[in-house]
Amino acid sequence: MSECMNFTEGEFYQEHFDSRAYAKNFYSCPRGHPDEKDFLTLILRCLSRVFSTGEHRGQRLIDVGSGPSIHSVLSAFEYYDEIVLSDFADNNRRELEKWLKNQEGCLDWKPILQRVCELDGKSPSDLEASLKQRVKNVLKCDVRLENPFYPHTLEPADCVITSLCLEAACKDIQTYRRALHGLTKLLRPGGLLVMVGVLGETFYKVDEQPFSCLKLNRYDIEEALRGLGLSIHEFNILPADDQRNKSVSDFEAVFLLVARKPSD
Repeated sequence: MSECMNFTEGEFYQEHFDSRAYAKNFYSCPRGHPDEKDFLTLILRCLSRVFSTGEHRGQRLIDVGSGPSIHSVLSAFEYYDEIVLSDFADNNRRELEKWLKNQEGCLDWKPILQRVCELDGKSPSDLEASLKQRVKNVLKCDVRLENPFYPHTLEPADCVITSLCLEAACKDIQTYRRALHGLTKLLRPGGLLVMVGVLGETFYKVDEQPFSCLKLNRYDIEEALRGLGLSIHEFNILPADDQRNKSVSDFEAVFLLVARKPSD
């Protein structure tokens, strides 16, 4: 997109990303942004299907690149004792901390919680409080680093989730592969990687501020994961509606994949 002449990496997010506008535009209702035709609903449904059976569980779950949002972990957190949320931008981490502490003016996730409970067949009454009890840290992360949480070294996780992060953070396929390698190193042997992302996207907007995106295809992602020794258990692709308004983003499809690190 001509408005994004240079790739908008982490430092650009730190200065220009409006966390509250992003939450309002994309997460104020379960359908997501009105110009993206049930984009968020698709993501929530996919995550529910992966986690709500309780098949995947363990001690620690790390959400890499949470933004200001908790949507990625809502179907998963009950099956893990410890949750780590993370983001590069200070504003995003501040919003997560405000929500955790029930501070005045914190973001309201009740509409999204309600929708996830409907999908998972659960009651929303205690879900939010239970999640807050399990969130042990909100940490700065930079997926461009070999250790995304440097200078911290985290205990290996049973599950790593990342949603709509790597394609926004990585300016080229080489950086993307290195980022995937870093995520893999966060996992214990046999650990689960769950990724939600977009194919074919070059930009998205928060209000009128454009952010660039690495244009990916399925082959790029599969080749990178297999090169790291991960086995891909699922790779689900949901094409975008060709009739939708592309003023806010130009993604061609949403994907969810489930991969596993080899056991020692």
